[in-house]
Amino acid sequence: MAHAPARRGAGMMGELRALTAMRGIAAWLVVLFHLRHALIGVPAPLMAVFAHGYLAVDFFFLLSGLVIWLSYADRVRSGGWAAVPQFLRRRVARIWPLHLVMLGGAVALALAMRATGRAAPDFPFAELPLHLLLLQNWGFTDALAWNVPAWSISCELAAYLVFPLLAFAIDWRRVPSIALAAIGIALLLALHGLFASHGATQLGQAIPRLGVARCILEFGCGTIVGALWLRWRATWRTPAALAGLVAILLATSWIGGVLPETLAMPAAFAAALLALALTAGRTGNPLEGAALHYLGMISYATYLSHYLLWFTFKLALVEDPRAVGWPLIGLYLLLVLGASITLYHLVERPAQRWLSGSASNVRKKDFSRKDTKAQRERAS
Repeated sequence: MAHAPARRGAGMMGELRALTAMRGIAAWLVVLFHLRHALIGVPAPLMAVFAHGYLAVDFFFLLSGLVIWLSYADRVRSGGWAAVPQFLRRRVARIWPLHLVMLGGAVALALAMRATGRAAPDFPFAELPLHLLLLQNWGFTDALAWNVPAWSISCELAAYLVFPLLAFAIDWRRVPSIALAAIGIALLLALHGLFASHGATQLGQAIPRLGVARCILEFGCGTIVGALWLRWRATWRTPAALAGLVAILLATSWIGGVLPETLAMPAAFAAALLALALTAGRTGNPLEGAALHYLGMISYATYLSHYLLWFTFKLALVEDPRAVGWPLIGLYLLLVLGASITLYHLVERPAQRWLSGSASNVRKKDFSRKDTKAQRERAS
């Protein structure tokens, strides 16, 4: 789910704050999904929402495609293969440092459990190198382990590697709108077909086998949503209304059992993402507030820290993990919020600035060498 705040085109205008806010809301839906079995007395409709919190990851993948396409497509296309290492350095700087810190915490927790005689099947040390390199969900394992939510970051890395090929192969701005919509639908139909071929009826199933394909197909669809936003943002009202209506109809068809989840929900999220992007920055948009925007800014830390915090919290304070009192639930949620703020300001942002700065310095040195070589050639 990790990516930079949504920008309004390559180097144009500012951030799409509403999408950043939605990222925060989606992250907390994932938190509640992992917390759901411990909750007592939650109304059934609300519990049904929590039980499907894993779908927030599909929204992340689509949003990531939109943001990366708007932020990097022109730069990669104009820079050619020479621009690809810089793009990948920036993306790795965004996702890997915090992942490394959380993985280190998981290793410490696993060692502590072993030292105190506890079994630690969730932390297989033989698979640790895969997790360290963010390759754990590329088909090398058959179960989620260590910091479980990091499976999606592993898939994001695969999407980042594919992205330059997409940027070189096609410029969505040159494709007619109807063709863009058709390609997006084809990608989502391919996703549904892939899940159906594996007997999977929910997007949260078979993650070790299907997670990478799920990410890349939705990421690709997100790039198309970004292209449509660029095309329709000046005359946004009708496209936003139609996209919102399509999203509601698709979600309703899934809830009513008319369409399967693996087809309806990625398409609904794609339509909703387009509507959200087109309405971002408009007067009265409730997603533009400072509090929600900040939750979005720290959402990667929320997403990557909450699972291990819950694991540790249950070990330390919970007797019955299927009936946790509301005071303890409240304490845990405050811990997640505090950890998110701390990790964002003390780990995520400083590491990103340092690694991105190092990459920029390397590039400047390369340019300086080229300039010096050119000067020598001119002098001779």
